[in-house]
Amino acid sequence: MPKLFAALLGLSALVATAALGQTPAAPASPADLVNPLMGTDSKPDFSNGNTYPAIVRPWGMNCWLPQTGKMGDGWAYQYGADKIWGFKQTHQPSPWMNDYGQFSLMPGTGKLKVDDATRGSWFSHKAETARPYYYSVYLADYDLTTEITPTERAARFRFTFPKTDSAWVVLDALDKGSMVKVLPDQKRIIGYTTRNSGGVPANFKNYFIIEFDHAFTASQVFNGKALAAGATEVTADHAVAAVSFRTRKGEQVQARVASSFISAEQAERNLQEIGNDDFETVKQKGKAAWNDVLGRIAVEGGTDVQQRTFYSCLYRALQFPRRFYELDASGQPVHYSPFNGQVRPGYLYTDTGLWDTFRALFPLLNLVYPEENAKMQAGLANDYREGGWLPEWASPGYRNVMVGNNSASVVAEAYLKGVRPADAADANVLYEALIKDANHAGPLTAVGRAGVEYYNKLGYVPYDVKINENAARTLEYAYDDFAIAQLAKALGKPKKEIDLYTKRSQNYRKLFDQQTGLMRGRNQNGTFETPFNPFKWGDAFTEGNSWHYTWSVFHDVQGLMNIMGGRQKFAATLDSVFTLPPTFDDSYYGGVIHEIREMQVADMGQYAHGNQPAQHVIYLYNYAAEPWKAQYWTREVLNRLYRPTPDGYCGDEDNGQTSAWYVFSALGFYPVCPTTDQYVLGAPLFPKATLHLPGGHDVVLNAPANSADNRYINHLTVNGQDYSRNWLSHSELVRGATLNFDMAPQPNKVRGTQPGDAPFSMSKAK
Repeated sequence: MPKLFAALLGLSALVATAALGQTPAAPASPADLVNPLMGTDSKPDFSNGNTYPAIVRPWGMNCWLPQTGKMGDGWAYQYGADKIWGFKQTHQPSPWMNDYGQFSLMPGTGKLKVDDATRGSWFSHKAETARPYYYSVYLADYDLTTEITPTERAARFRFTFPKTDSAWVVLDALDKGSMVKVLPDQKRIIGYTTRNSGGVPANFKNYFIIEFDHAFTASQVFNGKALAAGATEVTADHAVAAVSFRTRKGEQVQARVASSFISAEQAERNLQEIGNDDFETVKQKGKAAWNDVLGRIAVEGGTDVQQRTFYSCLYRALQFPRRFYELDASGQPVHYSPFNGQVRPGYLYTDTGLWDTFRALFPLLNLVYPEENAKMQAGLANDYREGGWLPEWASPGYRNVMVGNNSASVVAEAYLKGVRPADAADANVLYEALIKDANHAGPLTAVGRAGVEYYNKLGYVPYDVKINENAARTLEYAYDDFAIAQLAKALGKPKKEIDLYTKRSQNYRKLFDQQTGLMRGRNQNGTFETPFNPFKWGDAFTEGNSWHYTWSVFHDVQGLMNIMGGRQKFAATLDSVFTLPPTFDDSYYGGVIHEIREMQVADMGQYAHGNQPAQHVIYLYNYAAEPWKAQYWTREVLNRLYRPTPDGYCGDEDNGQTSAWYVFSALGFYPVCPTTDQYVLGAPLFPKATLHLPGGHDVVLNAPANSADNRYINHLTVNGQDYSRNWLSHSELVRGATLNFDMAPQPNKVRGTQPGDAPFSMSKAK
């Protein structure tokens, strides 16, 4: 009877569901697993990502966001805000870099409000929908709903108004120089904004066009808040336009919007990305575009939270670098150059800091999206042709922030992994750029190599010559020299040239202090900085301390291990990163910077995952014959420091880098040294993941016993063969591979412990 009763209950539930017209929910597509609000609950003194909900196509030139900050505020959207002030076209890569070429639209009803300090409306996240390809929100003060769906350079807006004689939309071209013109007969507003935060020539403009589907009942233009009576056009410091409509209850007013950095005519051409597509068609095409790129990695199993975190991170990683090129009348790429102000043929990408993204973001592109990075490499060649240097931080042109010469890694890795521009001549142009940048200080301290005359003579940038973050520069220059040497070999350059950069790649040794067992700033006369506090942030290091930077020897971990005193000493020092208390010295900054606070609260000792210099550190256990510790700590970070929520990151996300760490680590491997052929093993997070690589090649990662308890690799086969190494080969993966992981709750302390199992290091290479 109990079994029969249960069966009848199940049958009644099915009948009831059918009667109500309900069917079980279909599996969510990758795009609908994304939470664009991940990381938005941030502020200047504490970052949970410092992101914004980017409503955008993959690598799209233009993003759209709901603006909760006032005009010019880098924190343009904060989850804790309660008012929206506009819907902004943005190109902002980081709140610290701020924006350029931005303008906004704001709808309303009743009395017209053009002032951005008064036109805001209350909203609730309960009446907000955010998808990568679509955004909707109810503006309570105006009883209307705004919806946005974008293409790469254009977007459709849909405003649903109440019954009113006074519906309006304000176009704010922002201050610092702008122009607006209303064309009532064409139902259009055109104009430009020059607003930027640096990194542009004097002739920089973003030309825009907004075309409505309703006739205007009235239109006005303003110089700031002052009405330009009787005018249809105004050029001013702060130009604003407003158009009005009469609407029935629920009536939708739609607008097509596009922009161009090239010209007003090109903005019109970019508007044709929408063509005759209605709102729903653009929305579905946007969803399909995201599913296409997100779907190249299919994860199965795991929890709903893990899947949402994975695809939210992958979405973030596939926004950068941003396309800065447009398509001319014949469909060929053309761009406004942020270096010389000219319109030039070819690709250009921007909005990335290579100090961050050389580590995992570009390796992810090379593995899964090589066709996109091939165009990015062509764009880098154009950067050099037009500006004379490679940008280490571009937004959109050269920006003077961060250290290193990490374009060397980005260029060399792509070429070494077969990711090359269509024009073969670009490879030599890029090599020429690397050699120039490696041997000259640039026009900004973040371009070329600051302190290069000391580095090339002494083998390090001295602590006492008034060049900040000198030890960080030295360590990164040494790795960059390794990258140049590898590219020089691949290009068949003279042995003398190869040997020079190979020798320089060992310069990390100049900063190792045997007394403390850590990296330490060194004076011009050869003595080490005194006093020395390994917990001191900044000064000799960049947004970190010696406990973070000591491990920045990506290309020669064995060499670092040797000078530390061998494997056991190396492993014990690595353990200390996680067991030491989160002590810090903030005296260099004169206060606690947000990166320090994010390390302090994470409860992982001195491990600072919220900033990039330490993100590879966990994987170094594989070099010390203790791979199970890498497996333990990667799972801890995946579980504890990421979630698909507004507080979902543990520090600044930084142009896809921290997201790319999650993507790689959830798959079970990571590019510790991007300019080698190897990925270093962690352990997979999901029971199954499949990488659909170009050419029809799949990498299948099977770990059927994977679970919260089973985080350790007991046994691994690759293409059916037992595999004990702690690394995977890029060249083998891209041909397709099947990896079968036997996961267990206890570590296997035999597998991966032989000398031959360790990943590449210069000091062990034959």
